[in-house]
Amino acid sequence: MNRSDVTALILEKKRSHGLRWKEMSAQLGASKEWCTAALLGQMPLSAEQARMTTQLLDLPEEAERVLQEIPSRGCLPTAVPTDPTIYRFYEILQVYGTTIKELIHEEFGDGIMSAIDFSMDISRVKDEHGDRIKVTLNGKYLKYKAY
Repeated sequence: MNRSDVTALILEKKRSHGLRWKEMSAQLGASKEWCTAALLGQMPLSAEQARMTTQLLDLPEEAERVLQEIPSRGCLPTAVPTDPTIYRFYEILQVYGTTIKELIHEEFGDGIMSAIDFSMDISRVKDEHGDRIKVTLNGKYLKYKAY
C-alpha cells in the first residue's frame, strides 16, 4: 500500500461515511486546511492522528504507517494544472504574481514567504450578489542572506 492508495481509500471512505473535512479535522485536532492537505497526501500525520484516522475511516492497519511517512509534496500530474479550481490559482499567479512579488519586496525587502512556517484559511463570505471565497495565506517572511 502506497500514499496514492491510501489517499484514494480516504476519499472513498469519506464519501461512504458521509463525512466532511471540517468534521474530520475537528477529531484530529488541527485546522481543516492542514488536515485536508494531510489526508490528501501532502503532510505527514502524527502517530495519534494516523491512529484516529484509521479508526474513523475504517482503514486497514497498514494505512496508519503510510499516513505518518514524509510525503513527496506538490506532485500535480501536469505542469499547468487542468482542474478548473486549481487552474484559477495558477491563473491568479500568472496575472498577479509579479504584483505580489513587488509588494512583498517593497514592504519586507529581498525575501520570500515561507510555505513551511505557513497557515491557510478558506472561508465563505456572504454577499448579496453571490457568496465569495476568501483565501488567506499566512507565511513567515524569510529574508535572503548574503554569505
